[in-house]
Amino acid sequence: MTTETKKTTTGSKKPAKAASSGKMIHIKYYRSKICTPVKHKAVVKGLGFTRLNQVVERVDTPSIRGMVKKVPHLVEIVKG
Repeated sequence: MTTETKKTTTGSKKPAKAASSGKMIHIKYYRSKICTPVKHKAVVKGLGFTRLNQVVERVDTPSIRGMVKKVPHLVEIVKG
């Protein structure tokens, strides 16, 4: 019996291409997630934030807007 292992590349992550509409929003993480519920921490991580005052660019979709609405006290839309 043979076992195969998958090799993963550790190259730099490139931002995903925008959807066909091409609309992007800039979201800023401005308040710490310390002492917040675990679900809020998961949302912040799901949006792609790793440190405070970081601005990320995401495709403007209803799912991203919903995630931002769940944690409006931690993140804000800078450009949209």
